[in-house]
Parts: sequence; C-alpha cells; structure tokens
Amino acid sequence: MTDFNLASLLERTAAAHPDREAVVLARPGAESVRLTYAQVDGAANQLANALVERGVRPGDPVALSCPNLPWFPIAYYAILKAGGTVVPLNVLLKGREVAYHLDDSGAKAYLCFEGTDELPIGAEGHRGFTDAAGCELFVAITVDPAGASPFEGTETLGQLMAGQPPTFETVVTDEDDVAVVLYTSGTTGQPKGAELRHRNMRDNALLGEELFGADAGNPDTLLCVLPLFHSFGQTVIMNGGFGYGGTVVMLPRFEAGAALTTMAAEGITFFAGVPTMYWGLLGALDDSGVDVAALAEQLRVAVAGGASLPVEVHKDFEQRFGVTILEGYGLSETSPVASFSRLGHGVRVGSIGQPAPGVEMTLLEPGTWDPIEWSAEDPDRVGEIAIKGHNIMKGYHGRPEATDEAIQDGWFRSGDLGRRDADGWYYIVDRSKDMIIRGGYNVYPREIEEVLMTHPAVSLAAVIGVPHESHGEEVKAVVILEKGAEITEDELVAWGKEQMASYKYPRVVEFRSELPMTATGKILKRELA
Repeated sequence: MTDFNLASLLERTAAAHPDREAVVLARPGAESVRLTYAQVDGAANQLANALVERGVRPGDPVALSCPNLPWFPIAYYAILKAGGTVVPLNVLLKGREVAYHLDDSGAKAYLCFEGTDELPIGAEGHRGFTDAAGCELFVAITVDPAGASPFEGTETLGQLMAGQPPTFETVVTDEDDVAVVLYTSGTTGQPKGAELRHRNMRDNALLGEELFGADAGNPDTLLCVLPLFHSFGQTVIMNGGFGYGGTVVMLPRFEAGAALTTMAAEGITFFAGVPTMYWGLLGALDDSGVDVAALAEQLRVAVAGGASLPVEVHKDFEQRFGVTILEGYGLSETSPVASFSRLGHGVRVGSIGQPAPGVEMTLLEPGTWDPIEWSAEDPDRVGEIAIKGHNIMKGYHGRPEATDEAIQDGWFRSGDLGRRDADGWYYIVDRSKDMIIRGGYNVYPREIEEVLMTHPAVSLAAVIGVPHESHGEEVKAVVILEKGAEITEDELVAWGKEQMASYKYPRVVEFRSELPMTATGKILKRELA
C-alpha cells in the first residue's frame, strides 16, 4: 500500500458502522455529548471543505491547539483529509512559545480553542498567532459552535464550517508523506518537530490487535484522559480506537475522582495513562463511591507509558482492580510505541516489555553507535536504547544536522538508558540527562525512587541531583507522604542509608504536598532542580 491517508482510520469505520458512537464527551454532573462515526466524519468533511476553500493545500502544515474535546478529532482528521500536516500544540503554551511553533513548523493556518479562565490558551494562542511571521489564518474553536469569536477580526470553526457539505473527496497522499509534526518537550534547547509519516502513525495505531487484543468485532470503550496533542493519547487512544471501531470517552482534564466515576458510568474497558494517573486513581478509589468490583470486572486492559511505572503502583493496581498493567515505552520520534508487554504473554514487573511487532531495539555504548551484546557475565550492563522499525520518524523538521545525529542506518538513538535480560525484555534505568554522578559513581534516580516508595509513609517520590562542592552532585529526594503519615527528613535519610549503597541514598529530603507536572502527567524534574 503506497497511497494511504491516516484519515482512513476514521473513514473506514464510519462507512462500516455509521451509527456507532465514536466520541463521548463526559461531563460529570451534566449530560454527556455523544457523536456517532457518521457525525464525526461528516463534520471533518465540512471542515476539510472549508480549509481547502481558504487556501490549505496538500503538504501545508496546520497547527491545532485543543484540549480533549470532540473538536480535536474533527479538526485532526479534517486537516489530514485536505492533505495537510497536523501540528498539534500543547494547550499550556504561552504566546511566545506558540509563535515559535507556528514559525518553526511553517504553519499556514492555526485552529485554536477559545480557552477558559483555567486554561487561557485562546488569548495566548491569538497573541502567538499575531506575533508569528507566516501564519495566514486564525480560527477560534468555541465551546458553542454558534458562538462568536472572542478575538476581533477572526472567525470561528462554526462559521468556517457553516454551509459546507458533509462529503469530501479525501486527498490521496503517499504513505511516506508527513502526516503529523509532534514537537518534543525541548528539555535541551528549543523544541524540535518530529516528522511522522502516514505509515508511521497508521502502523503504530494498528498494533492494538497484537499488543492489547483489540477486536473490531467487539470494540473497546476507551477512556481518553491523556492529552490528544501528545503522541500516546493520539496514537493508542484516538487513532487506535477509531481504527478498531471503538468508542473514545473524553475527559478534558484528568481528575482522579471524575475519571473513576466516568469509568463506571461509561463501561470503560480500556484505560491508558501515565504513572501519576495510576497513582491518582489508587489514591481516590476509597473515596470515589464507585463499585470497585464492578469496575474491575468491566476493565479489560490497562496500559502505562510516558514514564517509568513504580513497582509499588503496579502491584497495588493489580491487587485492587485485578488487572495487570501492561507497561510500554516510546517517544514522539517513534510514533510513539516502541515496546510493550503484550496481553496474554505475562509481564515482568518493572519491564517495558519486548520490541513491538516490526520494531527492533538494541543497546549502544554511551556516546557511540556500537551495540552492546548481552552477556551472562555482565547481565545488568547499561546502554543507550536505540530503535529501528516502521515507527521511526522521517526526521526533525528543518533540522538535517539534528536528524543525522539522532538517526543512523535506520536506527534512532533515544537518549534513554536501559538494560535487557536474556529473553530480550527491556528495562528503563533512566534518562541519560537525569543520571546523577555523585563522587564519580553513577546514580539512577528511578532506582532510588523505587526503593523510597516501598517505605509505608511515602506515597510518591522524585529524585534529582543538586550541586555539591566535593561530590559534584548530591542525591535529593522530593517526597509526598501518604495521608496521615509522619516522618522526619533525618528518619527517612537514615532509613535510606539502611536500604541502599552509601553512594546512592538521598542525603537531602524535601516534603511537598504536590509535584510539578507536565500536561501529560510527567513529573517536571527540571523544575524541582
């Protein structure tokens, strides 16, 4: 198959099951919004017609800022239908950052949610559009489709779509054309746009059958709490859900109690989240009022990614829900899935599983492209994870030198440190940039976090390195305590000394009620540092 448009994942299901629910916008305490596949596809066709009418041509980048609302998939597939490239933007960006992304991607148009008091992306997005050099069209996505734009001189999505036919002849694209540009977090330097082909995104979304037992004849109901601008939610939940004819139940923001209530009310069978979401669900379970037994009976699959899942969270979730979390691994540059524990194949707690079908992984000598062979004499040897397969991006948008640094002979180097066992199961040790060097010894924060979370008083921990005069770096733990628990810094340090080697245990402990997190639920260690 050489001619393929990612929008086909929606179109094929809409043709086969037009009346099946495609999207549910859950609104705890209010009536949910429900759209069928025919309605989502028809609305995407209307918007595609409007975009073409306004000058969007095949290959044109179109930026999209939208939380988890039905407008996201409608706009996403409309851009693809028109032959454009979707540039999803983090809804927490400020105006200056929006302008950078619009300029760097060369976006021709920008579809932006009007925002709320809690999420002022509309004002920030419009300011960024105004400051951007080449973006020609700003369209406000309003909660009320008939509402006016809050920004003078701009149109709304409703106005743009008004009068457009609900049919559209999708632009034929080659499967190697760029479908989506996903911007990396930019922890070092400016964010870079990973160019993902139609086939990258398609093949990754359709791994669901082999990895998770997805069945188009008995489709899942998937809870979408992962932000759709991020590759995990976009591929595993939205594209994967639509590709297998499932129903995607959206929550605009993750709140543990609301998530549990929605899971019970909507009969959720598939949950995907980052580790802090699982931690939140467990913490809210007893006060949620939901029938845990009934919830456990309906939940078919639970998957985790985006960061390392603490072993204690893994064990607690299985004990309460009767479901073993399938942990996986990937990056924006890998569409994102690179490896997973597969349903029905068992798990190894703490492992990110084995390479996904069609994907290879290996370990490299740090700072080189030389592979490390597994050896029984040194079974825990650590190297940088490298990935090869159908999921690897085309390159970084407009950055050929950065692309050449990251990709060689089809292999992409991840920047993550890991090890593998004799059976080819991989284990993340840490991000290479997060590794602490204390007195010449390598200290991996994740290992320390895992140990700290076995203490009965510790609910969540993040470990970072802080400057030290003689050791270079010192190990510091930032800790959230269990409800009602009491322990002093000295007591936790002393306990850590008993549990870990002398160069590993944290000498500094800070207690907090919460930790800074990204919109995807990852702990922001650079803010802690």
